[in-house]
Amino acid sequence: MQKLLQSLSEADFQVIRATEPRQMADLDEDDLLELHARVRRARNKHVGKYRRAGAVKVGTKGSRAAAKEANDRNAIRAEVFEDALSRVSRQLAQVARRSAVELKAERLARAQQTPAPSSPTPRERGKVRASRAPRTDDTRDNPGRKKREAGTKAAGARRQVKRDRRS
Repeated sequence: MQKLLQSLSEADFQVIRATEPRQMADLDEDDLLELHARVRRARNKHVGKYRRAGAVKVGTKGSRAAAKEANDRNAIRAEVFEDALSRVSRQLAQVARRSAVELKAERLARAQQTPAPSSPTPRERGKVRASRAPRTDDTRDNPGRKKREAGTKAAGARRQVKRDRRS
């Protein structure tokens, strides 16, 4: 395993190293999401390389079993990134759960600080008093609205004529 880690490119090695528990311990949720995306991209890259190389080697080796043996290094690399992705996913889930609990506690605390609306007294129940005169629709006289309504009415009339012609 150590030999494989040393054979990784510097960028890939940095990604793997960033997934160690000590490195992830002080990351917040946003940083973990970013790391998760980086690891997932790297994992997808290595899985793709493994599959493409395996497909090519089946033709040259003559069988899938022989091609798999010749492609072990790529398979192990893909597995290393799969493990790294699972570590980041677990850490992200823990941080997200903790964050959700904190947010829920904040919401509950805020809800307890504001008084609940009082229930109406028996005398007030059932009657709603208007605080001002009812609003009237002032938009009916708008020329744009009149034009649009006329167009809608005409379109309806055209559809009806079309239907009547069919029967």
